[in-house]
Amino acid sequence: MTVTRREMLAVTAAALAAPLVPPGAAEAARAAGLAPKFFTPPEFALLDELAELIIPADAHSPGARAAGVASYIDFRLSESLEPERQASWRSGLQAVDALSRELHGRSFLDATPDQRVAVLTRIAAAEHEPKTPAEHFFPELKHWTARSYYTSKVGIHADQQYKGNVYQRGEYAGYDAK
Repeated sequence: MTVTRREMLAVTAAALAAPLVPPGAAEAARAAGLAPKFFTPPEFALLDELAELIIPADAHSPGARAAGVASYIDFRLSESLEPERQASWRSGLQAVDALSRELHGRSFLDATPDQRVAVLTRIAAAEHEPKTPAEHFFPELKHWTARSYYTSKVGIHADQQYKGNVYQRGEYAGYDAK
């Protein structure tokens, strides 16, 4: 078995950074199934929590976390050929975390559930007239969370209850433009 220089550097960097990562961040990344490809573990944990707040699990269907929304966004950004888009996601997550520190004196992931909702509510309220970096980031976050969720197996089958291309018995539930 041979180890490439790139693999050795990645393992060394991960070993050196491990003590610096908050315990909850690593657990969230593991819960999603895979190590992040683009985001750092703390960024990934923050994205995972934001996505779950936007589309939470409820009695009807699993939420964004179960659908792997953060993993999907992470993968798409890791494959992106647009460095500006990658940079905007990193700075957007930093802006959300900075707003949490400004409002509550603690990072988003260290905040209470009510404080997290307050931060998200604040940036969502200015969606149509954003002024701060966090407010500018919110539409992109919301768009990709919804897109990722509703193109996943969880979103399509559990939430939308799509049955496939089958004959629908009973009353027509679609749109009729008569």
